[in-house]
This record gives sequence, C-alpha cells and structure tokens, in this order.
Amino acid sequence: MAGKISEANDWPVLPYAEWADTCAALHLWTQIVGKYRLAHTPWINHAWHATYYVTPRGITTGPVPDGNNSITLTFDLKEHRLVGESADRTEHFDLEDMSVADFLTRTTSLVETLGGHMDIHGAPNEIPDARPFSQDDVVRPYNRGAVGRYHRALLLISQVFEKFRTGFLGKVSPVHLFWGSFDLAVTRFSGQEAPLHPGGVPALPDEITQEAYSHEVSSAGFWPGGGDVDEPMFYSYAYPVPPDFSDHAVTPASAYFEPSLGEFVLPYEAIRKSASPESDLLSFLQSTYAVTADLLNWDRETLECDFGMPRIPRKVNV
Repeated sequence: MAGKISEANDWPVLPYAEWADTCAALHLWTQIVGKYRLAHTPWINHAWHATYYVTPRGITTGPVPDGNNSITLTFDLKEHRLVGESADRTEHFDLEDMSVADFLTRTTSLVETLGGHMDIHGAPNEIPDARPFSQDDVVRPYNRGAVGRYHRALLLISQVFEKFRTGFLGKVSPVHLFWGSFDLAVTRFSGQEAPLHPGGVPALPDEITQEAYSHEVSSAGFWPGGGDVDEPMFYSYAYPVPPDFSDHAVTPASAYFEPSLGEFVLPYEAIRKSASPESDLLSFLQSTYAVTADLLNWDRETLECDFGMPRIPRKVNV
C-alpha cells in the first residue's frame, strides 16, 4: 500500500448522538443477515466464517453456501438497499424507516426468492435484554446521510487496518466487521495457548467466546458508538490481560486506558481532526500491540516484519 491513504479532511464527522437510532437499527439488521451466513457456513476458528467485509459499496457477507446455491447478501450503503445475488439473479429492497420485524420479513422473502433458506436463530446476540427479531415491531429511522458517512469512515479505517495487518508474519485475522458487537476488527496472535476464557458476554454462548480466545491475542478495532461507548471510538485489548497492562503509555496523546472497558481507547474525533490521521491511527495500533507483545513475552523478532508493499514479496529469513 503505497503513499498516504487520506488527508485529514477526508474523514467524515460521525457524531453518534445524531444517528444513534439509525445505528441501532443497522446493527440489528446486520445481525439478521449475519445470522444467515452463520447458519449456512461451516465453522472457522474465531468465528471468522460469519463476519462482514467492507467494500466500496458497503458491507458484504461474501458467498454463502445454501444447498446447491451460493448467495451473497450486501448492504449497499451507496444506494441504500439490501442486495441479494445468486448465480442466476439479483434482488434487492430499499433500506428505509422500518422495524426490525419488517426487515426480517423482507430479508426472508429476498433469500427465498433467490432459492435460499432463511433458517436463522431468531434473537440478537451480544445485546442485553434484546427482543426477538420477529417481535421488534417499533419503526426505526434510517438516516441515509449518517449511514453514508459511517461507510466512508469504514473505508478509511479498513485501509489503515489492512496496512497494520501486513506488518505481522504470525497468524492475523482478516479485517472484518463482527455483527455481534458491531465493530470493525483486526487481531494478531502469538501462537501460544491462552487460559480458558470465563465467558459471560451477554446473549453469547460461552463456548463461542472460549473458542475465540483459545490463544493469546492483541486485538484492535472500531466502534461507531453504542452500548458503553457514547461516541465513535478505536479500541485495543489483550487476552489474557497482562499484569500492569493499564499502566503503560501508548500513542498518540489522545489515547488512554478506559478502566470500565479494560481497554485502551482512542476517540475517532481525535483521528478525524489530526493533521496525520493514518499515522496517528497506525501509532495507536502499533503502540498498544507492543504493550501486549512485550508484557506477554511474544517473540516479536520472529513475528514482526515491515509493512507490506505492492509487488514486493516479503523477504525470507534464512
């Protein structure tokens, strides 16, 4: 990835309070579509088989095997519609003010029209006290302008995350969006087994959490807001949590450790206003990773490498 990804003024304003209801609706809608992928895709470690990927059009499931079919569902956040594609046809419906129950009905019809089967678990995950999708009949607003800005932010953030991902020779996750917690994430692994995770994530089976954290991780990501976070925020955490994790300084200066979350955080607004947003975000990713790697005694010399460049293969250490 050569050159600068963006200039400071490319990063859109994203005040969570102005689109909180739309964001909550979009989160629940992505859970419905994500559960369709989850229901039909064989399990991959750390639930990587169930996530979304950011595209220039929006976020997509990629191909989902469904019997003899292969169906892709995409939230087109340019034209604001849910698009379903099979080998033979394309169908869509508009994203607009509607209830979660209505979205479920429309999505089910779309999938069945494409020859698929919408046999999903009918309740949200990782949301405390959430109603089953079919019973959530309150009409929720859909703010196209805010969704478009969110998509623009995802595109910029994912490019930085992708660059960060290339600086690691060990196991590293794709850059993907988890619909459970509604965060864009990238995770590095030391390769060492971790203590059994205690679980306890709301509306998520412990066996899923324990499998996801079966090995040591340094994970970073981005939330648009919601839950315990009232503004868009970057985060970074470790599992297991090393002793004195919170006592270590990270960069840039606007980053800090949030005790209520047990994570380092960096406000999105600080990056948006930065004269060098890419550099500052990379600094946050790298400095928080370094704290984890040093405290957990990762073999950094073996695991790390220079950031990747187009057309230049990585050097082999011999």
